[in-house]
Amino acid sequence: MNSLKNKNVLITGGASGIGKIMGRIVLEKGANLILWDINLDNLNKTVRELSAIGKTSAYQIDISNPSEIVATAKTTKENHGNIDILINNAGIIVGKFFSEHSQTDIQKTFDINTLAPMHITHEFLPGMMEANSGHICNIASSAGFISNPKMSVYAASKWAMIGWSDSLRLEMKQQNKNIGVTTVTPYYINTGMFDGVKSVVPILNPEKVAKKIIRAIEHNRIILSMPWSMRFVRFFQGLFPIWLFDWFVGKVMGVYHTMDHFTGRKED
Repeated sequence: MNSLKNKNVLITGGASGIGKIMGRIVLEKGANLILWDINLDNLNKTVRELSAIGKTSAYQIDISNPSEIVATAKTTKENHGNIDILINNAGIIVGKFFSEHSQTDIQKTFDINTLAPMHITHEFLPGMMEANSGHICNIASSAGFISNPKMSVYAASKWAMIGWSDSLRLEMKQQNKNIGVTTVTPYYINTGMFDGVKSVVPILNPEKVAKKIIRAIEHNRIILSMPWSMRFVRFFQGLFPIWLFDWFVGKVMGVYHTMDHFTGRKED
């Protein structure tokens, strides 16, 4: 997907955080922007702001509800035609020990982080396949590579997303479809979602992250890991005994205690 000019770009969770920043960037590149988000106030504010840059449309939706996905996708296609680039960006985290999670915590996390991207992609993929053109970008997490206390359900949801996303890429290749799939695995991003996290590894700047993601889509990158060191996690997991990996990641790098003071984004 070398050029975004005149392309229809749909971003979930697009009313705030890196979703909003990515929206601004694709508009600056000449794309038509479509935002999906549950927060109507944020959507309205973002549309007013981004419409000054380019064509911006928005739909309020709870992506944890599959029937809403089907209905909103139908309306989106009726109003805009095929989606050329789908960015599955929306996500949530509940930062607790697993024993403290409620059944609702577990279900909601998987509904939004794992199942929603699958349901949404399922709605727009046929149009891409018919046109033999398109790109799907799935924002996962480095937590999909590294187990971490107080992130068990979140990590599980992202491990599942990574497995699905890269399998989808291989399926498109096997079916000779000109549809790219990019899986993004960032470390903590400073958007408010991970407020309270303490880390030796620098927390990522959202503007830089958004720019790198859009660049990855333009260059059809398969995996985008941030920071670059995340590329080696699975290699070292296979190379070293688990006790040694745990010692280095947990004790030396302090990753296993990054969530000790987690508060998360406050409700609007």
